[in-house]
Amino acid sequence: MSDAIIRLKPYYYIHVLDNNTNVTRLLIGPLAFIRQDHEKVVFGPETMIQIPPRHYCVIGNPILRDEKNKPIIDDFQSVKLRFGDQEIRFTQDPFPLYPGEFLVGKVQPLQVVQPNTALRLRALRDLEDDKGNVHKAGDEWLFEGPSTYNPRIEVEIVQTVKANIIKPNQALRIIARKECLDYKNKERKAGEEWIVDKLGAYLPKVDEEVVSTVDAYVLTEKKALHLQATRTFIDKFDKERKAGEEWLITMTDAETYIPDVYEKVVGQPSIISLNSRQYCVVVDPVGDDGKQRLGQRVLRKGEISFFLKPGEKLEKGIQNVYVLREDEALLLYARESFSDVTDNNKIIHQPGDTWMIYGPCDYFPPVEVEVIEKRRSIPLDENEGIYVRDNKTGKVRAVIGTTYMLKANEELWEKTLNPAVEQLLLKEVYAERANYTKPGDKSEASVRDKTRVVTYRVPHNAAVQIYDYKEKTARVVFGPDLVMLGPDEHFTVLSLSGGKPKKPNTIKALACLLGPDFMTDIITVETSDHARLQLQLSYNWYFDVNRSSEDDASRLFQVPDFVGDACKAIASRVRGSVASVAFDAFHKNSAKIIRTAVFGLDPATQKVRERFEFPPNKLVITNIDIQSVEPVDNKTRESLQKSVQLAIEITTKSQEAAAKREAERADQEARGELENQRIATDATNEIARKKFLQLQAESVEIETKGQATAEARAAAAAADIEGAASVQQAEFKAQARKLEADAALEATKNAHLAEIDHRKALDGIEIDKARELADIEAKKFKDIVTAIGADTIKAISLAGPEMQVKLLKSLGLQSVMITDGNSPINLFSTANGLVGNAAQQQPQQDY
Repeated sequence: MSDAIIRLKPYYYIHVLDNNTNVTRLLIGPLAFIRQDHEKVVFGPETMIQIPPRHYCVIGNPILRDEKNKPIIDDFQSVKLRFGDQEIRFTQDPFPLYPGEFLVGKVQPLQVVQPNTALRLRALRDLEDDKGNVHKAGDEWLFEGPSTYNPRIEVEIVQTVKANIIKPNQALRIIARKECLDYKNKERKAGEEWIVDKLGAYLPKVDEEVVSTVDAYVLTEKKALHLQATRTFIDKFDKERKAGEEWLITMTDAETYIPDVYEKVVGQPSIISLNSRQYCVVVDPVGDDGKQRLGQRVLRKGEISFFLKPGEKLEKGIQNVYVLREDEALLLYARESFSDVTDNNKIIHQPGDTWMIYGPCDYFPPVEVEVIEKRRSIPLDENEGIYVRDNKTGKVRAVIGTTYMLKANEELWEKTLNPAVEQLLLKEVYAERANYTKPGDKSEASVRDKTRVVTYRVPHNAAVQIYDYKEKTARVVFGPDLVMLGPDEHFTVLSLSGGKPKKPNTIKALACLLGPDFMTDIITVETSDHARLQLQLSYNWYFDVNRSSEDDASRLFQVPDFVGDACKAIASRVRGSVASVAFDAFHKNSAKIIRTAVFGLDPATQKVRERFEFPPNKLVITNIDIQSVEPVDNKTRESLQKSVQLAIEITTKSQEAAAKREAERADQEARGELENQRIATDATNEIARKKFLQLQAESVEIETKGQATAEARAAAAAADIEGAASVQQAEFKAQARKLEADAALEATKNAHLAEIDHRKALDGIEIDKARELADIEAKKFKDIVTAIGADTIKAISLAGPEMQVKLLKSLGLQSVMITDGNSPINLFSTANGLVGNAAQQQPQQDY
């Protein structure tokens, strides 16, 4: 029966279900509720909902109230509810929840809308706000701060909108969600964009959306703004702009500029500045009327500064004025008809004309004129020249040894040579042909200027043949001399044999050396007894040419390969002569046979001639040197080797016999000396051995005496040390025991002292704790009594008896006795006493 009585404190409530009527009612404290058998507490006890100031809460399924704000009760004594609805309740007295009501979420503080901030609200159902404005379901509007927003069930918060701070040289790009009025009360269509450049905080309206923040372009004297219209509109300067039109905004128009929504920034062109020595050509210029003149060109000279307008461009950029020296000129070309005033004479140039302007002067080429090239006078030494071609006649000539300026109808002509000749011109002629590089060798990296006259320094004692293809004549130049080729002249390239044995087309050369020189060849011959030999021969030669005779000079180059032909002719003579003699005869008289075969015998004196001449090219062989003779056949080589080996063997054996006899004699002498030395050594060894034995006996005697003495002394010293060690060990043991006893006593003493100090500290702590607890309890009781007050204590002490008196009065009892059930009571005498005194005494209460 303990839950049959429920005592509700103030601001507490419960829901009680009556099972007989199936109705749930609300009970609010303070009260003492005695639950009946047919009743059930379905909710609580629960504290009432308290809403602090500036807070609110949402109640689900709120109750219906009448005009006097009292709950409406139905016929079954149940409170009517608005099911599925919600109600917002603000600051008020604590209130309970009626059966069926529930708290949605928690008690929340009211939302404070800061300055420059707004709440975007949306109507969930039709409503009329506090200002009398009617909103349909789905409408949106702004609740601007600073203010406190009181929520409503019919309205939901979509988002918090913050104001955009527009700084100087900034603007906002706004787009309309639907048809609306902007901040200037100008109608805007859905999707339309515009710029807001009002300084300060700008709070977008509910139908506006901020696309982006636009920064202004700062215009300077050197920077402009290139814009393009994306559609036809009127700009900030009240000028109509067509779609696709481009224009410039400079510092003269505005210091800063924020592009409109229909303006596209193409770029920020820089100013073009020309000094007094510069100029430029503007292609497709824009006229004063703003129209572009396509295909035209305008010349602008410095000093000037300007911006290129849209569509304009520079031809070849900024160019410097042509400054011509005295030895310089410009070759000009007329694009169109052009009138030029020179020395007060008016000259009209037709399209395609070319002419030259000579220095010294400064020249700004007009737009009708194109500068083809800048020419300079070409200074030429006596040994230098250039090839010049006349464009009108096509004639090419060589200009040598003077300073020359090309005329307007002239140009430099490039002379092309055979690649082999190009390579040979880069080589220096050596006396030895083998030092030449083959024409295909690319070791040299020099490049010849083809417009320069080809020059070649003919070496000393050499000749070069030059052929003129136009005149069909040839000339021979003897060195040392400098050859300068005309436009139609070319070198005669010699292709000579080289190597050992000679191979054709090995050496390429421009100059033919006249000698004296030598050449070496290897030929194979065969004797009459069929012994094949390989001869290496060296020939001394020179050209017996009269330089003043043109016939002799022309003969030098009649034989293209004089080396190969000479070597073949000499080899033929040598083979024929060697074939008529035997190997032994040739081996003994090889030099004479070869020289006779080459030079021949003088019929008068029957002596070998001293020279062999080739009449076609005046080549003379003066000497032959036989460098080596080697057999080619293996049998011949073996026979020669056997004969040589036999001679070597005979010489070797004779030398070996003489050496053997000399060795035997030296050996006998050495043996006698060795025996004498051995005898002397044995005698010396015996004397030394005797001394060694004597010393050994003395050493053993000394060793024995020393060992005995040392053993005796060691035994005595050991006994002394052992006795001293025993005495010292006993003393150390006594000191150790004394130290152990002193340490144990000291440890016990320290332990007792530490325990006494610890006990004193604990007792002091307990005393302090008891004192502080007593002070705390006294202060607590004093604070409680002071806080409650004397009147409250009196009321508490009288509350129990008064409640019992009231209870007895409500039950109609005049007296009551309370016992614990353990002490026996005489009810008979008690009843008599109560009955007898009932009429005479006042009702009494026992507690």
